[in-house]
Amino acid sequence: MENYKKIAAPAEPRVELHDALGLTGAEVSINRMAAGTQVPFVHSHKQNEEIYGFLAGRGTMTIDGEPVAVAEGDWMRVAPAAKRQLAAAADSDLAYICIQVREGSLQQMTATDAVI
Repeated sequence: MENYKKIAAPAEPRVELHDALGLTGAEVSINRMAAGTQVPFVHSHKQNEEIYGFLAGRGTMTIDGEPVAVAEGDWMRVAPAAKRQLAAAADSDLAYICIQVREGSLQQMTATDAVI
């Protein structure tokens, strides 16, 4: 049995890693938005919090009607019930990673889960 799986992610607007890596505890996507575009819907979740890591560019995440500026280097956690929509700035592409995990499911962190 192989204890790891490695892929090269294609340069597409959205790449979901769940199936490609055989993930069992999280959903991870790599996203690229062209300047002036936005996610075409507002959404929330039933159970999953989302963690966004902004890799390049600038934009606005509207959360429960409140616009929040985001830029390269920013990280954000969004609670499941929050209504969210992300938009790239008019003059800037936006690249980010989105990690979805079940809220409250973290049992152990590296310091308590590592076997040395």
